[in-house]
Amino acid sequence: MAWIETVPDDEWTGELAPLHEAVVDREFGRVDNIMAIHSLNPRGLAAHSGLYGSAMAGTATLRKVERELVAYVVSLENHCHY
Repeated sequence: MAWIETVPDDEWTGELAPLHEAVVDREFGRVDNIMAIHSLNPRGLAAHSGLYGSAMAGTATLRKVERELVAYVVSLENHCHY
């Protein structure tokens, strides 16, 4: 398994502090690994968060549950555990 350096959740200060609230998993109280890998590059984290938010925020034709289902099926096809 690859190891990628990240900033621990309790050390998100400066530019990372406002981003933490946007990406923290409220159910588990931590930042998911897929977002945490961006912690060394706050601009990259903000861009990833914005892209995800835009993709999942809504379209005129798909409800949120349908978008989540599409993301789930794509993850299964890609053998991704997320």
